[in-house]
Amino acid sequence: MFVASSNSRDWENRDFISHISLNVRRLFEFLIQFEATTKSKLASLNEKLDMLERHLELLEVQLGTASTNPSLLT
Repeated sequence: MFVASSNSRDWENRDFISHISLNVRRLFEFLIQFEATTKSKLASLNEKLDMLERHLELLEVQLGTASTNPSLLT
C-alpha cells in the first residue's frame, strides 16, 4: 500500500513539474516574441520620429529665412 501511494504521489509530482515546465517554456517563447515585436515597432517609430524632426528643422530654417527676408513671403 505504501509503495502504491508513493508511486502515485511521484507521478503526480512529475505531472505537476511537467505542466510547470511547459508553462514556463510557453511564457519564455511569448516573451521572446514580444521582445522581437516591440523592438521592431520601436525601430519603426524611431524612424518616423527622426523624419519628423528633420522636417521640423527644415521648417524652422525656412521660417527663420522668411522672417529675416519678408520679401520671400509675398
